[in-house]
Amino acid sequence: MTTLIVLFNLKPGVSAADYEAWARATDLPTAGALPSVEKFEVLKSQSVLGSAAAAPYQYIERIVVRDMQQLGADIGTPAMQDVAAAFQTFADNPVFIVTEAL
Repeated sequence: MTTLIVLFNLKPGVSAADYEAWARATDLPTAGALPSVEKFEVLKSQSVLGSAAAAPYQYIERIVVRDMQQLGADIGTPAMQDVAAAFQTFADNPVFIVTEAL
């Protein structure tokens, strides 16, 4: 399986409460129910381990993908296009990293 890691901060002026409410009500249930997705979670950064410094990213998405080709088809659906457009209103230059387990 492939895991997508998405690193992002919120755009200036976007409230964390608004983003988190949207993520719980819309993003997690919609993207998490895609046939291509095994597991989807959104993590909120707390700090850098061993320091009081803020993490470089406020949020991390972890998406375990069963089938990348199917994911492409799933993302093309109208429902996911709406979710992706809304995500772009919250996230400031998200970084999508494709990974695989060793």
